[in-house]
Amino acid sequence: MPKLRTVGKPLSEIPPELPPELRGPDWVQANPRLIQAHLDRALAMPTGGWHAIDASRAIGQRPRPYEIAGLELVAWRTDGALRVAPDACPHMGARLSDGHVRDGRLVCPWHGLELGEGRHGAWCPLEAFDDGVLAWVRLSEPGEEPTARPLLSPRPETFIDSVMRREAACEPRDVVANRLDPWHGVYYHPHTFKRLRVIGILEDRLLVRVVYGLSDRLGIEVDATFHCPDARTITMTIVDGEGTGSVVETHATPLGEGRTAILEATLATSDRPGFRGAIRAAGLIRPFILRAQRKLWAEDAAYAERTFALRRGAAEAANAG
Repeated sequence: MPKLRTVGKPLSEIPPELPPELRGPDWVQANPRLIQAHLDRALAMPTGGWHAIDASRAIGQRPRPYEIAGLELVAWRTDGALRVAPDACPHMGARLSDGHVRDGRLVCPWHGLELGEGRHGAWCPLEAFDDGVLAWVRLSEPGEEPTARPLLSPRPETFIDSVMRREAACEPRDVVANRLDPWHGVYYHPHTFKRLRVIGILEDRLLVRVVYGLSDRLGIEVDATFHCPDARTITMTIVDGEGTGSVVETHATPLGEGRTAILEATLATSDRPGFRGAIRAAGLIRPFILRAQRKLWAEDAAYAERTFALRRGAAEAANAG
């Protein structure tokens, strides 16, 4: 096997004495009870009622249909402002997403009823938010105190962003659990992760040293943390090495029973002098980031779906007993 060489900023030495839970082979370190404890902590966190819908740039003036938590919704823009509302016309139930927008108002495709920012009978727009990368909608959830905006991790001030969206046959918890198991990365994604070692376990986050492969012989080594800012999100933040401050946000949005939308937002930054020029070429760079995101999540979605299937099978067996 060719020797791997790393480039970029040198990192500090890993302390020779790691805590007992970080010793031994990876299959021992990836203790299911440890992962479950971190997952339970994440699932207990508030969400403010917010659900990630799609990339901000995916929603324009033309209405688009979405399903969120079993609800049929329509999203569109009025003078650039994001709007989200029930997708059924209050007149006779037509899909508003099959209509069009005129003068900022949503026009029903069946009878021409125009709907705007105000209530019309039982029909009423929902609270929406656009953070510049992702579009969000706030829904009423039992036990959730609504917040004015989504609960996000700190983001870099300047970045190149890419958002991937795909659906999976699982629940949001399975997506979060996948990211709380970084140990699988080097085995499940050898094309991307050449070396990976968990070097710290804190109360609310994992600290990982990982080498991203540029080729079979060359890689970039960084330290990154994984933590959950809310119950349906896990964020990886590079804290040392090339691209310090870059984040990868993985948001899991429930669609219907056993169905979840995975939205992964990569916000890449750098302190290198040429990065300002790279931002101007973001349109050319973004497809390469998106291709890497899709490749990883083709595999990680299968991981999440397997976790869901095992849990559902165990529950069915218990009920049958």
